[in-house]
Amino acid sequence: MTNQKLSQLADQSERIGVIGSPSSTSELSLDILASAVSKKLVGELALFRYLQDNSDHYALGQITEIVLRNIWHEDPTMRSLIRQRGTVDAVSERQDTHQGEMGVSAVFSDQNGMYRPSSLGTVPATGTLVHLVDDQVLDVLLEPYKEQIFYLGHVYGSRPKLPLWFKHFDSGVDGAGEAYHLGIFGKTGSGKSVLAKMIMLAYARHKKMGIFVIDPQGEFSQDVTGTRARGGLRLPVMETLERLNKPTRLIGVRNLVLDRWDLFAQILYESSFFERLTMPKGENRELAASSLCDNLKKAKVKLKALHLRESFDKAWSILGQEDVQKVFYRTPGSRERFNSVFASADRHEFYDEIWAPIARLFDASRPDVRTVDSILNELFDAQEKPLTVVDLSVKSDTSIFWNDAIQALVIKRLLEGIRGSAERAYAQEQSLNTLVMMDEAHRLAPAGNPDDETMKQVRNIFIDSVRTTRKYGVGWMFISQTLSSLHREIAEQLRIYFFGFGLSMGTEFQSLRDLVGGRNKALDLYQLFRDPQSSFDIATREYSFMTIGPVSPLSFAGTPLFLNAFSSPEEFLGANSISLQSIEALP
Repeated sequence: MTNQKLSQLADQSERIGVIGSPSSTSELSLDILASAVSKKLVGELALFRYLQDNSDHYALGQITEIVLRNIWHEDPTMRSLIRQRGTVDAVSERQDTHQGEMGVSAVFSDQNGMYRPSSLGTVPATGTLVHLVDDQVLDVLLEPYKEQIFYLGHVYGSRPKLPLWFKHFDSGVDGAGEAYHLGIFGKTGSGKSVLAKMIMLAYARHKKMGIFVIDPQGEFSQDVTGTRARGGLRLPVMETLERLNKPTRLIGVRNLVLDRWDLFAQILYESSFFERLTMPKGENRELAASSLCDNLKKAKVKLKALHLRESFDKAWSILGQEDVQKVFYRTPGSRERFNSVFASADRHEFYDEIWAPIARLFDASRPDVRTVDSILNELFDAQEKPLTVVDLSVKSDTSIFWNDAIQALVIKRLLEGIRGSAERAYAQEQSLNTLVMMDEAHRLAPAGNPDDETMKQVRNIFIDSVRTTRKYGVGWMFISQTLSSLHREIAEQLRIYFFGFGLSMGTEFQSLRDLVGGRNKALDLYQLFRDPQSSFDIATREYSFMTIGPVSPLSFAGTPLFLNAFSSPEEFLGANSISLQSIEALP
């Protein structure tokens, strides 16, 4: 495409105004033309052409505000007259002026028909025409990068699709050259989960990039298997992954075998095993669990055989030994009380209801089970790296002991495994090129100090990981309902942000203001977002987002961009040229 082609398209685009005064390189004033004053302009993507360093430049940005001024209406005498008559024919409406505010998010310079990123190094002359941008203009401007472009929705309140790119974390044409962290924030019902799945599918196009989803609620696993209940916007995640030839692995609780003695000790501590022996949580209970595991190891009991009855009988006999009891109860009186309860306890009931369900988590003889290490090795070492979802949602299956405390311990084990693999790869000068997605991030990495020691350890691993794993080629995506309740150090380490509806009040808005900085006009536009649940019907529902960071070829100036996510799976698939045979069957 030539410069003449782009200039022709720009000239043919609808004119909405001209550069006005005062303007600066950070924010431009627009004098809106009379033909455009009745149009919806807030959020629209606009473009103007200007001369800089003897070459044509094209600047793009979104209009963040429209202000109406009528200096006659501001005169005290006229206000008194208007109070009596309502309008003054010679003044009202005819003397109105509409001014817009536009923040420039991207500038391209023409270099012999190729458009290269540049910067707004001067303020164009007043009277410079400003045009609305359409898909044709964007296609010509970004033609060299069309294979990298991915679409999540339209420009906020407008028709053009907003071009985004999601590059893998390695080098190469489609690579960013380094890992970075992402965050998606918004109230329940703001569309953040659907947006996260769209982004997941964008990254799934890269064969040499791995995706690891830690799924505490089981939502992503339902989408990957195609079993998610109908309702709202249901993306065909499973079908799209098949179309993209992305290998997919789903690991549930029943497929996960734990492989550490310290994990068994911690799970035993969190269970009701010692509680039913009248031992409350605390130092004594911790010593009892640790001592029992140490003695089982000395007795040559294998971790994978703990579910056998003979292993339990051995453990029960160890707890009955006086020298073992002295480790966690130092006084004879305490040991006597413990032995009284211990002797009257129903050991068969303890085995069936507590020990066996816990020990089965470590039973490697279960069908189709995988260790954490084998899951991570397959993720990181495969030539065509898979998308792996670990479903850690609470199950109703009583054959395996599972609760929130155990879930946190397993997440801790997964995080330690990821960090260890990343460090080993870095020592061998390899990049893992993997995105780790974490749903319900505010619960696992809260801003406050958790009371539970395991949750505190999980949060600390998250904080350490966002600091260190980026250089190993491991990026993180945190999905959270709130911004202020996520640990501040994690929020500040994120490179790309998506903010959905629901962060416009109280501490949430203050946290948002701190991250966005001094861009008050952008925050004003964000506050105009409508609650998607307030729409009259599903067809008119809008999921709006403000994004900050290097996620678009139109945002390299760091200015926030605004979009409305696609409201139908057909629109999402069509915009990204993904064809599915079963698309007609989609709800």
